[in-house]
Amino acid sequence: TSLVLGLFMADEKLVKSLESAEKLLNGGDAEGCLAALRKVDPQGENATTLRIAGEATWALAKENDSKSEYRKAASLLRDSVKKNPKNKANNNSYNNILNEMQNKGIKETTLPRLINDGTPTLAGIVALVGVIVIALLVVKLASTSTTLTLPDEAELTLSWNDGQETKTEKIVIELYPEEAPVHVENLYWHAEEGNYDGTSFHRIIDNFMIQGGDFQYGNGQGGYAAKWFGYCNGESMANSGDCPDETQYTMPDEVNNGLTHEPCTISMAKTTPPHTGGSQFFLIPQDSNPSHLDGVHTVFGQITSGCEFVDQISEVETGANDVPVNPVTLVSMTTNGEESKAWWNFW
Repeated sequence: TSLVLGLFMADEKLVKSLESAEKLLNGGDAEGCLAALRKVDPQGENATTLRIAGEATWALAKENDSKSEYRKAASLLRDSVKKNPKNKANNNSYNNILNEMQNKGIKETTLPRLINDGTPTLAGIVALVGVIVIALLVVKLASTSTTLTLPDEAELTLSWNDGQETKTEKIVIELYPEEAPVHVENLYWHAEEGNYDGTSFHRIIDNFMIQGGDFQYGNGQGGYAAKWFGYCNGESMANSGDCPDETQYTMPDEVNNGLTHEPCTISMAKTTPPHTGGSQFFLIPQDSNPSHLDGVHTVFGQITSGCEFVDQISEVETGANDVPVNPVTLVSMTTNGEESKAWWNFW
């Protein structure tokens, strides 16, 4: 009678099919019952279908002592209650299996239930907050996090006039990212952003060095670090917000890296106080060995090709303050460094 009442809106064929399925279950054929239900209501649209399916799965769970089948049975019975919450048979079966599962120490789900009857549970609220926090972190990391492979080579194109003709040549510098990682990274970012392109070598002294890299003013009075390296005008600071302006960003010295000012090396220019390097650098020709700079300025590379052009530039005519009479230009600088987005940054 209860079955008929529960299906008063169903057609006669479905009622008879469900009654037949229930008889199979009562006769101990749970598998046959489920097979019959799949034929008449494959989508589980009827609440009674779900209840009988849940009871059949419950029977299999008992037979096999299977936690997963217990959970599957509870899920089917829970759905039957949702479809017809006023049906006593549905509610009784659902409550009974929950009691049995509790006695057996079987949780209804492997994870805490997040929503109960359309209302978020405490676990659901905690999970939602967690998802929001993780999403915000992922967005932040995705927008800021990169992996940088420091370069070990830089190529410079130089142009100058020796008093007779204008020359344009390339020099190649082997960089030392292990010995001077900060200086190499700084050079990479300046080159990557094009800061060095078109700048001048503003100070040239024969038998000593040629100096350039002042992208700010071009006269040796400017130039700053390409990013925040923890120093502001040579002073160590906890964060960049403590530094008045990015034009005061400087780098920590790396002078104790075992590299010395040998001919054909590149070294960082700076003011007298330590940790004041920014963007300026100098190249040493083959006839120079300024060892008095060791331990003061940071050497971070070696010219492997084109050092003869540094020699030629070091001999150009200069005027006051060692400024070349004819412009000596760093046309461009490139490196073989590579910046790649972190794995989570997929857009």
